[in-house]
Amino acid sequence: MEPINVLFASAEVAPFAKVGGLGDVSGALPPALRDLAAGTLDIRLIMPFHAAVKKKNPPHRLIGNFSFEVNGRTIATDIFVSEISGVPVYLLDNEFINHDSPVYHGDWTLDGLKYVTFSLAVLEAARYLDWKIDILHANDWHTSLSVYALKTIYAKDPFFDGVKTILSVHNLPYNGWGSQEAMSSLGFEPSSDPDLPDWAKFTPLPLGLSAADKFLAVSPNYAKEILTPEFGCGLENYLQKHADKVMGILNGIDEAKWDPATDKAISNNFSLDNIEGKFKNKTDLQKALGFEINPDIPLLTTVSRLDRQKGIDSIFKALPALADQPWQFALLGTGDPELERQANELNARFPDRVAAIIKYDEIIARMLYASGDIFLMPSLYEPCGLSQMFAMRYGNLPVATNTGGLADSIHDYTADSGAATGFLYSQKDAAGLQQALEIALKVYEDKISWAIMRRNAMSANFSWKLSAGKYLDVYRKLLA
Repeated sequence: MEPINVLFASAEVAPFAKVGGLGDVSGALPPALRDLAAGTLDIRLIMPFHAAVKKKNPPHRLIGNFSFEVNGRTIATDIFVSEISGVPVYLLDNEFINHDSPVYHGDWTLDGLKYVTFSLAVLEAARYLDWKIDILHANDWHTSLSVYALKTIYAKDPFFDGVKTILSVHNLPYNGWGSQEAMSSLGFEPSSDPDLPDWAKFTPLPLGLSAADKFLAVSPNYAKEILTPEFGCGLENYLQKHADKVMGILNGIDEAKWDPATDKAISNNFSLDNIEGKFKNKTDLQKALGFEINPDIPLLTTVSRLDRQKGIDSIFKALPALADQPWQFALLGTGDPELERQANELNARFPDRVAAIIKYDEIIARMLYASGDIFLMPSLYEPCGLSQMFAMRYGNLPVATNTGGLADSIHDYTADSGAATGFLYSQKDAAGLQQALEIALKVYEDKISWAIMRRNAMSANFSWKLSAGKYLDVYRKLLA
């Protein structure tokens, strides 16, 4: 039997380029799929050869170049190859990709030209390789136009005859708005789909959604949420009409890379059966941050982009309201200048129990996961979330909003204390966080109950193997 050929297209792929969860997923899911379906699946990655990747200079080699015509314009593209765990990674470079910018520039003109061009180059790369793909698996708006192009620009191209398409959405609000000029210049035309809202008929992500055979959200709960006005971003009516092609699969984590028993970034390794190292890490961090060294004081941690979506401002309001209770708090992250200011303000107000570390550092992040008792994640919405999984893996119990992938990955204490791995709350504001945190602080005083919860959390299965099996089922059903 011939293997299933899958081209997995993404704007970022860890370790080449990682800005958010998309990079983690793209770097981990294809290798997990390859391992799971050895000999029956040929999966290959494709991404832009960003300037940021060139600076890292990962092992790669030039395998050729190709040109394609768009609106009377010739676009010459170089194709390089590298690999992740045996999975080929193709890196594409051309005049629109080759500018000195990060993965995402922030300028819609530059990003639009970069990713609209890349979406076309993805298809032309498959042709250059003479590799007949069975499934194109695109991710987010940056590659969604490759799906739309298959159904429009390339609809009569025999090379792509019979190709099935999947579009995974990692964050629905980021739809590529502002790319219209680039789309027009590169031969795209608005959709004629009468079910799409007018604004969406020439916007990358909705176009990909309308053309895809399957639309995947990154958690089952988020797949339900995007059918509602609160989370649907103006596409909820369309999604409701086409709910048969909407599905959610919870992301996983690389449990080999995120393992407290072997993690070289933490001072004291520990495991389910040898937990003492965790307590030593807490002591070390308390000392390093100038906190009182006391194992009985719960250490709260947050590792997050400082963004309104993450609900970070609710932390700065909830903690002062709990000033009469014992706690210490360490935050790592950067982002919104106003939230950075508020973090520093909280630090100044409680210098002996708050540490605001305004940057991102992978080693410090792992130290906070490994040292903390309670992990605060008050997101207003969270399609999947990975931080709560990392935290649980390191025995750091999350207090999080009951939304998206947080609801799918955390067993709430108030719902089932025996199986609990954390604390969920539904009121998405400082009062909701305060109430949930009060419960967590009370449970923390009961060392036996806390130890059971910590063991539950550390035992939770978030391996990519589990998620990969569900993706493989989707692939096979599409081709059945």
